[in-house]
Amino acid sequence: MSQSRQEAFARVPPMGRERRRLAAIAASLGWLLAGSGERRVRLRTLTVIRWVAIVGQAFTIALVNFSLEFRLPIWPLLGAVGLSALINLVLTAGFAATTRLTERSVALLLGYDILQLAFLLALTGGLQNPFSILLIVPVTLSATTLSLRTTIALCLFVVAAASVLALWPTDLPWYEGSFRLPALYVGGLWLALVLGTALIAGYAGRVADEARRLSDALAATQMALAREQQLSALGGLAAAAAHELGSPLATIAVIARELANSVPLDSPLVEDIAELASQSQRCREILRSLSQNGGNEEHARFTRMPLSTLLETIADSCRRRPEIAVTSVVERLTAGSLEPQLVPTPGFRHALANLIDNAIQFAEREVRLVLSLDPERVEVRIEDDGPGFPAEVLELVGEPYLSTRNEAGGLGLGIFIAQALLAQAGATLQFGNRARGARVTITWSRATLEVEAPEI
Repeated sequence: MSQSRQEAFARVPPMGRERRRLAAIAASLGWLLAGSGERRVRLRTLTVIRWVAIVGQAFTIALVNFSLEFRLPIWPLLGAVGLSALINLVLTAGFAATTRLTERSVALLLGYDILQLAFLLALTGGLQNPFSILLIVPVTLSATTLSLRTTIALCLFVVAAASVLALWPTDLPWYEGSFRLPALYVGGLWLALVLGTALIAGYAGRVADEARRLSDALAATQMALAREQQLSALGGLAAAAAHELGSPLATIAVIARELANSVPLDSPLVEDIAELASQSQRCREILRSLSQNGGNEEHARFTRMPLSTLLETIADSCRRRPEIAVTSVVERLTAGSLEPQLVPTPGFRHALANLIDNAIQFAEREVRLVLSLDPERVEVRIEDDGPGFPAEVLELVGEPYLSTRNEAGGLGLGIFIAQALLAQAGATLQFGNRARGARVTITWSRATLEVEAPEI
Protein backbone atom coordinates (compact mmCIF):
# COMPACT_ATOMS: atom_id res chain seq x y z
CA MET A 1 0.00 0.00 0.00
CA SER A 2 3.55 4.65 -1.50
CA GLN A 3 4.59 6.63 -0.36
CA SER A 4 5.86 8.66 -0.51
CA ARG A 5 3.30 9.67 0.60
CA GLN A 6 6.73 15.09 3.23
CA GLU A 7 7.13 16.91 6.51
CA ALA A 8 9.64 19.75 6.89
CA PHE A 9 12.06 19.96 9.79
CA ALA A 10 10.29 21.09 12.95
CA ARG A 11 12.23 23.51 15.07
CA VAL A 12 12.26 23.23 18.88
CA PRO A 13 11.28 26.57 20.46
CA PRO A 14 14.52 28.04 21.89
CA MET A 15 14.67 28.61 25.63
CA GLY A 16 17.43 30.76 27.09
CA ARG A 17 20.50 32.37 25.59
CA GLU A 18 22.52 29.16 25.22
CA ARG A 19 19.67 27.36 23.50
CA ARG A 20 19.21 30.27 21.11
CA ARG A 21 22.90 30.18 20.27
CA LEU A 22 22.73 26.46 19.50
CA ALA A 23 19.63 27.02 17.40
CA ALA A 24 21.49 29.74 15.47
CA ILE A 25 24.36 27.32 14.82
CA ALA A 26 21.86 24.72 13.61
CA ALA A 27 20.31 27.30 11.28
CA SER A 28 23.73 28.13 9.83
CA LEU A 29 24.22 24.42 9.13
CA GLY A 30 20.79 24.14 7.52
CA TRP A 31 22.28 23.54 4.07
CA LEU A 32 23.73 20.30 5.44
CA LEU A 33 20.28 18.97 6.25
CA ALA A 34 18.55 20.34 3.17
CA GLY A 35 17.53 18.24 0.22
CA SER A 36 15.03 15.55 -0.51
CA GLY A 37 15.11 11.78 -0.45
CA GLU A 38 12.67 8.94 -0.58
CA ARG A 39 13.88 7.38 2.65
CA ARG A 40 14.13 9.30 5.89
CA VAL A 41 15.60 8.52 9.28
CA ARG A 42 14.36 9.93 12.55
CA LEU A 43 16.86 12.34 14.10
CA ARG A 44 16.54 10.81 17.56
CA THR A 45 17.49 7.35 16.26
CA LEU A 46 20.65 8.63 14.59
CA THR A 47 21.75 10.85 17.48
CA VAL A 48 21.33 8.05 20.03
CA ILE A 49 23.54 5.74 17.95
CA ARG A 50 26.13 8.48 17.56
CA TRP A 51 26.10 9.20 21.30
CA VAL A 52 26.85 5.54 21.97
CA ALA A 53 29.80 5.73 19.55
CA ILE A 54 31.09 8.97 21.06
CA VAL A 55 30.95 7.67 24.63
CA GLY A 56 32.61 4.40 23.53
CA GLN A 57 35.41 6.25 21.76
CA ALA A 58 36.08 8.57 24.70
CA PHE A 59 36.07 5.66 27.18
CA THR A 60 38.42 3.57 25.02
CA ILE A 61 40.89 6.43 24.57
CA ALA A 62 40.92 7.15 28.30
CA LEU A 63 41.30 3.44 29.18
CA VAL A 64 44.20 2.85 26.78
CA ASN A 65 46.04 6.03 27.65
CA PHE A 66 45.57 6.18 31.43
CA SER A 67 44.96 2.58 32.49
CA LEU A 68 47.03 0.55 30.03
CA GLU A 69 49.52 3.43 29.84
CA PHE A 70 49.96 3.30 26.08
CA ARG A 71 51.27 6.56 24.69
CA LEU A 72 48.50 8.17 22.57
CA PRO A 73 48.23 11.62 20.96
CA ILE A 74 45.50 12.35 23.48
CA TRP A 75 44.55 15.89 22.49
CA PRO A 76 43.99 15.32 18.74
CA LEU A 77 41.98 12.19 19.59
CA LEU A 78 39.81 13.94 22.16
CA GLY A 79 39.42 16.89 19.79
CA ALA A 80 37.96 14.63 17.07
CA VAL A 81 35.60 13.01 19.59
CA GLY A 82 34.63 16.44 20.95
CA LEU A 83 33.77 17.69 17.46
CA SER A 84 31.38 14.76 16.97
CA ALA A 85 29.80 15.52 20.34
CA LEU A 86 29.38 19.19 19.37
CA ILE A 87 27.63 18.24 16.11
CA ASN A 88 25.31 15.96 18.04
CA LEU A 89 24.51 18.73 20.53
CA VAL A 90 23.71 21.16 17.72
CA LEU A 91 21.39 18.66 16.06
CA THR A 92 19.67 17.79 19.34
CA ALA A 93 19.17 21.41 20.40
CA GLY A 94 18.28 22.86 17.02
CA PHE A 95 15.74 20.32 15.80
CA ALA A 96 12.91 18.29 17.27
CA ALA A 97 13.61 14.69 18.19
CA THR A 98 10.83 13.56 15.82
CA THR A 99 12.41 15.33 12.83
CA ARG A 100 12.98 12.96 9.94
CA LEU A 101 16.25 13.62 8.16
CA THR A 102 16.49 13.36 4.41
CA GLU A 103 18.58 10.64 2.83
CA ARG A 104 21.28 13.10 1.81
CA SER A 105 21.47 14.44 5.37
CA VAL A 106 21.94 10.97 6.87
CA ALA A 107 24.51 10.06 4.21
CA LEU A 108 26.56 13.18 5.03
CA LEU A 109 26.48 12.44 8.75
CA LEU A 110 27.48 8.81 8.23
CA GLY A 111 30.22 9.91 5.85
CA TYR A 112 31.54 12.24 8.53
CA ASP A 113 31.48 9.37 11.04
CA ILE A 114 33.60 7.25 8.67
CA LEU A 115 36.05 10.11 8.21
CA GLN A 116 36.26 10.75 11.97
CA LEU A 117 36.87 7.08 12.76
CA ALA A 118 39.51 6.87 10.02
CA PHE A 119 41.26 9.87 11.59
CA LEU A 120 41.26 8.19 15.01
CA LEU A 121 42.65 4.99 13.49
CA ALA A 122 45.32 6.87 11.53
CA LEU A 123 46.71 8.22 14.84
CA THR A 124 46.58 4.84 16.57
CA GLY A 125 48.03 2.25 14.21
CA GLY A 126 45.71 2.28 11.17
CA LEU A 127 44.37 -1.13 10.18
CA GLN A 128 46.60 -2.74 12.84
CA ASN A 129 44.23 -1.26 15.42
CA PRO A 130 41.63 -3.92 16.41
CA PHE A 131 38.91 -1.25 16.34
CA SER A 132 39.32 -0.79 12.57
CA ILE A 133 36.46 -3.30 12.19
CA LEU A 134 34.12 -0.50 13.35
CA LEU A 135 34.41 1.08 9.89
CA ILE A 136 31.72 -1.40 8.87
CA VAL A 137 29.14 0.08 11.29
CA PRO A 138 28.15 3.24 9.32
CA VAL A 139 27.79 1.18 6.12
CA THR A 140 25.56 -1.33 7.92
CA LEU A 141 23.35 1.51 9.20
CA SER A 142 23.10 2.87 5.65
CA ALA A 143 22.20 -0.54 4.24
CA THR A 144 19.28 -0.92 6.65
CA THR A 145 17.83 2.58 6.21
CA LEU A 146 19.04 4.23 2.99
CA SER A 147 18.92 3.45 -0.71
CA LEU A 148 21.28 1.12 -2.54
CA ARG A 149 22.99 3.99 -4.35
CA THR A 150 23.82 5.78 -1.09
CA THR A 151 25.05 2.55 0.52
CA ILE A 152 27.36 1.84 -2.42
CA ALA A 153 28.79 5.35 -2.15
CA LEU A 154 29.50 4.89 1.56
CA CYS A 155 31.03 1.45 0.89
CA LEU A 156 33.43 3.03 -1.61
CA PHE A 157 34.28 5.69 0.96
CA VAL A 158 35.11 2.99 3.53
CA VAL A 159 37.25 1.13 0.98
CA ALA A 160 39.11 4.37 0.19
CA ALA A 161 39.69 5.11 3.87
CA ALA A 162 40.88 1.54 4.54
CA SER A 163 43.21 1.73 1.54
CA VAL A 164 44.82 4.93 2.81
CA LEU A 165 45.26 3.38 6.26
CA ALA A 166 46.84 0.27 4.71
CA LEU A 167 49.19 2.11 2.32
CA TRP A 168 50.44 4.60 4.90
CA PRO A 169 50.36 2.72 8.21
CA THR A 170 51.40 4.22 11.53
CA ASP A 171 52.88 2.49 14.54
CA LEU A 172 50.45 0.85 16.92
CA PRO A 173 51.06 2.11 20.49
CA TRP A 174 52.51 -0.74 22.56
CA TYR A 175 54.25 -1.46 25.88
CA GLU A 176 57.73 -1.04 24.44
CA GLY A 177 56.94 2.12 22.49
CA SER A 178 55.37 0.91 19.24
CA PHE A 179 54.31 -2.16 17.29
CA ARG A 180 53.94 -2.80 13.55
CA LEU A 181 52.55 -5.87 11.78
CA PRO A 182 54.05 -7.26 8.57
CA ALA A 183 52.82 -5.67 5.34
CA LEU A 184 51.34 -8.97 4.10
CA TYR A 185 49.25 -9.29 7.28
CA VAL A 186 48.06 -5.69 6.95
CA GLY A 187 47.07 -6.46 3.36
CA GLY A 188 45.03 -9.41 4.62
CA LEU A 189 43.32 -7.14 7.14
CA TRP A 190 42.50 -4.71 4.31
CA LEU A 191 41.02 -7.47 2.16
CA ALA A 192 38.98 -8.86 5.07
CA LEU A 193 37.65 -5.39 5.87
CA VAL A 194 36.67 -4.72 2.24
CA LEU A 195 34.96 -8.09 1.82
CA GLY A 196 33.24 -7.76 5.19
CA THR A 197 31.96 -4.31 4.28
CA ALA A 198 30.52 -5.54 0.99
CA LEU A 199 28.99 -8.77 2.34
CA ILE A 200 27.53 -7.32 5.53
CA ALA A 201 26.14 -4.27 3.72
CA GLY A 202 24.63 -6.47 1.01
CA TYR A 203 23.05 -8.90 3.45
CA ALA A 204 21.76 -6.18 5.79
CA GLY A 205 20.32 -4.24 2.86
CA ARG A 206 18.58 -7.33 1.47
CA VAL A 207 17.04 -8.22 4.84
CA ALA A 208 15.94 -4.62 5.46
CA ASP A 209 14.40 -4.40 1.97
CA GLU A 210 12.45 -7.62 2.54
CA ALA A 211 11.25 -6.29 5.89
CA ARG A 212 10.08 -3.04 4.25
CA ARG A 213 8.23 -4.96 1.54
CA LEU A 214 6.50 -7.15 4.10
CA SER A 215 5.56 -4.08 6.11
CA ASP A 216 4.16 -2.33 3.03
CA ALA A 217 2.23 -5.45 2.04
CA LEU A 218 0.81 -5.78 5.55
CA ALA A 219 -0.21 -2.12 5.59
CA ALA A 220 -1.89 -2.46 2.19
CA THR A 221 -3.71 -5.60 3.32
CA GLN A 222 -4.90 -3.94 6.50
CA MET A 223 -6.14 -0.94 4.52
CA ALA A 224 -7.99 -3.18 2.08
CA LEU A 225 -9.58 -5.13 4.92
CA ALA A 226 -10.59 -1.92 6.66
CA ARG A 227 -12.25 -0.66 3.48
CA GLU A 228 -14.04 -3.98 2.99
CA GLN A 229 -15.30 -3.84 6.56
CA GLN A 230 -16.51 -0.28 6.07
CA LEU A 231 -18.24 -1.23 2.83
CA SER A 232 -19.82 -4.28 4.48
CA ALA A 233 -21.07 -2.13 7.34
CA LEU A 234 -22.53 0.34 4.85
CA GLY A 235 -24.24 -2.54 3.07
CA GLY A 236 -25.95 -3.51 6.31
CA LEU A 237 -27.01 0.08 6.90
CA ALA A 238 -28.36 0.27 3.34
CA ALA A 239 -30.46 -2.86 3.88
CA ALA A 240 -31.80 -1.46 7.16
CA ALA A 241 -32.55 1.89 5.50
CA ALA A 242 -34.35 0.17 2.62
CA HIS A 243 -36.51 -1.67 5.13
CA GLU A 244 -37.26 1.30 7.37
CA LEU A 245 -37.86 3.91 4.63
CA GLY A 246 -40.39 1.88 2.68
CA SER A 247 -43.42 2.91 4.74
CA PRO A 248 -42.58 6.65 5.04
CA LEU A 249 -41.98 6.89 1.29
CA ALA A 250 -45.28 5.17 0.56
CA THR A 251 -47.02 7.70 2.82
CA ILE A 252 -45.26 10.60 1.07
CA ALA A 253 -46.33 9.22 -2.33
CA VAL A 254 -49.98 8.94 -1.23
CA ILE A 255 -49.99 12.50 0.14
CA ALA A 256 -48.33 13.80 -3.02
CA ARG A 257 -51.05 12.21 -5.18
CA GLU A 258 -53.81 13.65 -2.97
CA LEU A 259 -52.24 17.10 -3.17
CA ALA A 260 -51.96 16.80 -6.96
CA ASN A 261 -55.68 15.95 -7.19
CA SER A 262 -56.78 18.75 -4.85
CA VAL A 263 -54.65 21.63 -6.14
CA PRO A 264 -55.97 23.56 -9.18
CA LEU A 265 -54.03 23.16 -12.42
CA ASP A 266 -53.17 26.88 -12.52
CA SER A 267 -51.73 26.88 -8.98
CA PRO A 268 -48.01 27.76 -8.63
CA LEU A 269 -47.65 24.68 -6.43
CA VAL A 270 -48.37 22.23 -9.25
CA GLU A 271 -44.73 21.95 -10.36
CA ASP A 272 -43.48 21.51 -6.79
CA ILE A 273 -46.02 18.78 -6.08
CA ALA A 274 -45.12 16.99 -9.34
CA GLU A 275 -41.44 17.17 -8.40
CA LEU A 276 -42.24 15.80 -4.93
CA ALA A 277 -44.11 12.87 -6.44
CA SER A 278 -41.32 12.23 -8.95
CA GLN A 279 -38.60 12.24 -6.32
CA SER A 280 -40.55 9.99 -3.97
CA GLN A 281 -41.07 7.54 -6.83
CA ARG A 282 -37.35 7.66 -7.58
CA CYS A 283 -36.56 6.88 -3.93
CA ARG A 284 -38.90 3.91 -4.02
CA GLU A 285 -37.21 2.59 -7.17
CA ILE A 286 -33.80 2.91 -5.55
CA LEU A 287 -34.98 1.03 -2.48
CA ARG A 288 -36.55 -1.63 -4.68
CA SER A 289 -33.27 -2.11 -6.55
CA LEU A 290 -31.44 -2.45 -3.23
CA SER A 291 -33.83 -5.06 -1.94
CA GLN A 292 -33.76 -7.02 -5.22
CA ASN A 293 -30.03 -6.62 -5.88
CA GLY A 294 -29.25 -10.31 -6.08
CA GLY A 295 -31.98 -11.20 -8.52
CA ASN A 296 -31.27 -8.26 -10.79
CA GLU A 297 -27.57 -9.06 -10.83
CA GLU A 298 -28.15 -12.66 -11.85
CA HIS A 299 -30.46 -11.49 -14.62
CA ALA A 300 -27.97 -8.82 -15.73
CA ARG A 301 -25.23 -11.38 -16.26
CA PHE A 302 -26.90 -12.40 -19.53
CA THR A 303 -26.79 -8.79 -20.87
CA ARG A 304 -23.75 -7.04 -22.28
CA MET A 305 -23.39 -3.58 -23.78
CA PRO A 306 -20.56 -1.29 -24.93
CA LEU A 307 -19.04 0.87 -22.22
CA SER A 308 -19.93 4.08 -24.08
CA THR A 309 -23.58 3.01 -24.26
CA LEU A 310 -23.54 2.20 -20.57
CA LEU A 311 -22.12 5.65 -19.78
CA GLU A 312 -24.78 7.38 -21.88
CA THR A 313 -27.55 5.31 -20.28
CA ILE A 314 -26.35 6.17 -16.80
CA ALA A 315 -25.96 9.85 -17.72
CA ASP A 316 -29.57 9.94 -19.00
CA SER A 317 -30.81 8.55 -15.68
CA CYS A 318 -28.90 11.28 -13.79
CA ARG A 319 -30.25 14.28 -15.73
CA ARG A 320 -31.88 16.03 -12.80
CA ARG A 321 -30.60 19.40 -14.05
CA PRO A 322 -31.84 19.92 -17.63
CA GLU A 323 -29.67 23.03 -18.06
CA ILE A 324 -26.47 20.93 -17.77
CA ALA A 325 -25.25 19.52 -21.09
CA VAL A 326 -23.76 16.02 -20.82
CA THR A 327 -21.56 15.06 -23.76
CA SER A 328 -19.85 11.74 -24.44
CA VAL A 329 -16.58 11.41 -26.36
CA VAL A 330 -14.78 8.23 -27.41
CA GLU A 331 -11.03 8.56 -27.99
CA ARG A 332 -9.29 5.69 -29.76
CA LEU A 333 -5.61 6.27 -29.06
CA THR A 334 -4.67 3.38 -31.34
CA ALA A 335 -6.41 2.49 -34.57
CA GLY A 336 -8.55 -0.61 -34.16
CA SER A 337 -8.88 -0.37 -30.35
CA LEU A 338 -12.10 -2.23 -29.61
CA GLU A 339 -14.59 -1.02 -27.08
CA PRO A 340 -15.12 -3.49 -24.21
CA GLN A 341 -18.51 -5.17 -23.82
CA LEU A 342 -19.55 -5.05 -20.17
CA VAL A 343 -22.19 -6.57 -17.95
CA PRO A 344 -24.19 -3.66 -16.44
CA THR A 345 -24.42 -5.10 -12.94
CA PRO A 346 -26.09 -2.96 -10.24
CA GLY A 347 -22.81 -2.32 -8.44
CA PHE A 348 -21.05 -1.17 -11.61
CA ARG A 349 -23.96 1.07 -12.59
CA HIS A 350 -24.26 2.54 -9.10
CA ALA A 351 -20.55 3.40 -8.91
CA LEU A 352 -20.51 5.20 -12.27
CA ALA A 353 -23.89 6.85 -11.63
CA ASN A 354 -22.66 8.25 -8.33
CA LEU A 355 -19.61 9.86 -9.92
CA ILE A 356 -21.57 11.21 -12.90
CA ASP A 357 -24.36 12.52 -10.68
CA ASN A 358 -21.79 14.24 -8.47
CA ALA A 359 -20.30 15.97 -11.54
CA ILE A 360 -23.76 17.09 -12.73
CA GLN A 361 -24.57 18.42 -9.28
CA PHE A 362 -21.58 20.79 -9.21
CA ALA A 363 -21.29 21.63 -12.92
CA GLU A 364 -22.20 25.09 -14.18
CA ARG A 365 -22.90 24.35 -17.84
CA GLU A 366 -21.35 21.10 -19.04
CA VAL A 367 -20.20 17.60 -18.04
CA ARG A 368 -17.93 15.62 -20.37
CA LEU A 369 -17.64 11.84 -20.33
CA VAL A 370 -14.46 10.88 -22.17
CA LEU A 371 -13.82 7.20 -22.96
CA SER A 372 -10.17 6.64 -23.94
CA LEU A 373 -9.22 3.29 -25.51
CA ASP A 374 -5.95 1.63 -26.37
CA PRO A 375 -4.96 -2.06 -26.69
CA GLU A 376 -3.80 -2.35 -23.08
CA ARG A 377 -6.03 -0.12 -20.97
CA VAL A 378 -9.39 1.59 -20.80
CA GLU A 379 -9.85 5.01 -19.23
CA VAL A 380 -12.98 6.97 -18.37
CA ARG A 381 -12.70 10.67 -17.47
CA ILE A 382 -15.63 12.48 -15.89
CA GLU A 383 -15.06 16.23 -16.19
CA ASP A 384 -17.19 19.15 -15.09
CA ASP A 385 -16.80 22.94 -15.21
CA GLY A 386 -17.75 23.55 -11.59
CA PRO A 387 -15.66 24.84 -8.67
CA GLY A 388 -13.52 21.68 -8.47
CA PHE A 389 -12.31 19.89 -5.37
CA PRO A 390 -11.05 22.10 -2.52
CA ALA A 391 -7.27 21.91 -2.24
CA GLU A 392 -7.40 21.03 1.45
CA VAL A 393 -9.38 17.83 0.88
CA LEU A 394 -8.11 16.78 -2.56
CA GLU A 395 -5.69 14.20 -1.14
CA LEU A 396 -8.42 12.77 1.12
CA VAL A 397 -11.11 12.31 -1.54
CA GLY A 398 -12.48 8.79 -1.31
CA GLU A 399 -12.33 8.52 2.47
CA PRO A 400 -15.65 7.77 4.17
CA TYR A 401 -17.59 10.55 5.89
CA LEU A 402 -15.68 13.24 4.01
CA SER A 403 -17.87 15.77 2.23
CA THR A 404 -15.69 16.95 -0.63
CA ARG A 405 -17.30 19.88 -2.40
CA ASN A 406 -20.21 21.09 -0.32
CA GLU A 407 -20.58 21.96 3.32
CA ALA A 408 -24.27 21.23 3.62
CA GLY A 409 -24.50 18.12 1.46
CA GLY A 410 -24.46 14.45 2.37
CA LEU A 411 -22.14 12.44 4.54
CA GLY A 412 -19.42 12.07 1.92
CA LEU A 413 -20.06 8.34 1.46
CA GLY A 414 -20.92 8.42 -2.25
CA ILE A 415 -17.39 8.63 -3.62
CA PHE A 416 -16.13 6.14 -1.03
CA ILE A 417 -18.75 3.57 -2.07
CA ALA A 418 -18.10 4.20 -5.78
CA GLN A 419 -14.36 3.83 -5.28
CA ALA A 420 -14.78 0.60 -3.34
CA LEU A 421 -17.12 -0.89 -5.95
CA LEU A 422 -14.86 0.05 -8.86
CA ALA A 423 -11.79 -1.25 -7.02
CA GLN A 424 -13.47 -4.65 -6.93
CA ALA A 425 -13.45 -4.48 -10.75
CA GLY A 426 -9.72 -3.75 -10.77
CA ALA A 427 -10.08 -0.02 -11.40
CA THR A 428 -7.92 2.76 -10.04
CA LEU A 429 -9.38 6.22 -9.41
CA GLN A 430 -7.60 9.56 -9.53
CA PHE A 431 -9.20 12.81 -8.41
CA GLY A 432 -7.92 16.17 -9.58
CA ASN A 433 -8.81 19.62 -10.82
CA ARG A 434 -8.61 21.13 -14.29
CA ALA A 435 -8.13 24.79 -15.12
CA ARG A 436 -11.87 25.03 -14.54
CA GLY A 437 -13.70 22.25 -12.77
CA ALA A 438 -12.95 18.77 -11.44
CA ARG A 439 -11.81 15.59 -13.14
CA VAL A 440 -12.28 11.98 -12.00
CA THR A 441 -10.19 9.46 -13.93
CA ILE A 442 -11.08 5.75 -13.82
CA THR A 443 -8.51 3.38 -15.31
CA TRP A 444 -8.61 -0.37 -15.97
CA SER A 445 -6.27 -2.69 -17.72
CA ARG A 446 -8.28 -4.12 -20.59
CA ALA A 447 -7.89 -7.74 -19.48
CA THR A 448 -8.91 -6.91 -15.90
CA LEU A 449 -11.98 -4.96 -16.98
CA GLU A 450 -13.32 -7.64 -19.29
CA VAL A 451 -12.82 -10.38 -16.69
CA GLU A 452 -13.56 -8.66 -13.38
CA ALA A 453 -16.35 -6.21 -14.18
CA PRO A 454 -19.10 -8.88 -14.26
CA GLU A 455 -18.23 -9.90 -10.71
CA ILE A 456 -19.14 -6.58 -9.08
